[in-house]
Amino acid sequence: MIDLTGKTALITGASRGIGAACALKLAEAGCNVIVNYVSSAGRATEVAARIRDMGRSAAAVKADVGVREDVESMIEFVKLEFGALDILVSNAATGGFRPLLATTDANFAAAMNVNARALVYLVQAAAPLLEQCGSRAKVVAISSHGAHMAIPMYGAIGSSKAAVEALMRHFALELGGRGINFNVVRAGLVDTDSTRRLPGAEQIFAGRIHKSMTGERLLEAEDVANAVLFLASPLSDLVQGCTLTVDGGADVHL
Repeated sequence: MIDLTGKTALITGASRGIGAACALKLAEAGCNVIVNYVSSAGRATEVAARIRDMGRSAAAVKADVGVREDVESMIEFVKLEFGALDILVSNAATGGFRPLLATTDANFAAAMNVNARALVYLVQAAAPLLEQCGSRAKVVAISSHGAHMAIPMYGAIGSSKAAVEALMRHFALELGGRGINFNVVRAGLVDTDSTRRLPGAEQIFAGRIHKSMTGERLLEAEDVANAVLFLASPLSDLVQGCTLTVDGGADVHL
C-alpha cells in the first residue's frame, strides 16, 4: 500500500468529479489535503469533511486558478496553515463545448487561462514550497484525449490540454533537477457533470463499452485517481516528464 502519511497535497477543482476522487484517494493514503474550488462551496466543504473524518487535516479554499493573485493567495494560505506542500494536482478545467468557428475571444481565453495558464501560475507560486518538502515533490496535471486527437466541439479545450502536456515536459526540464517531478495523467471518458454536457453525450457514453479493452468494467474517476496516487508517491520518483494514459485501452484502436 502507498503510504503518504504526513504529506500535504493541493488539488485544484477538487469539489467534484476527478478532482474530488483524487482528493479522497490521497487522503486515504495519509495526505492532508487542500480542496480548491471556485463556485461549488458546498461540495468542496463536504469533500474536506470526508477527509477530516479519515483523521487528516483538510481545508476547502476558494480560488480562481486562472487569476494569478488568487493562486498566490491560495499558496500563501497553504504555507501559513499547513507549513508545507509536497503534492500539487492541477485538475481544474473549463471551456465549454462548441465548434472552433463559433469560439469567441472570451471562450478561448477562459479555456487557456483555467486549463493551461493556471498551471504556470500554480508552479511559479508553489515551487519554493515544493522544493523544501524534504523528498521529491510531485506535480501531476490532468489531461484528456483532446490533447492529441480531434474531438467534436472540443477544439478550445483540446488545445489547452495539449498546452498542459507541453508545459509539464518543459517544467520537468527546468525544475526536475531541483527535486520536483512533473507528470500528466491523460484520462479517458469518465462520467462526470462536465462530460455529461458533451454534445451527443448519451450516444458517446453508450459507445464506451465498444471502445474498452477491459471487458465490461468502464473507466471511473477513481481509476484516474489511482494513477494520480502512483505519480504522487515515491514509487514514481524516476518517472519524469511523462504522460500516463488511463482509458481502459480505448485509445489503442478505432
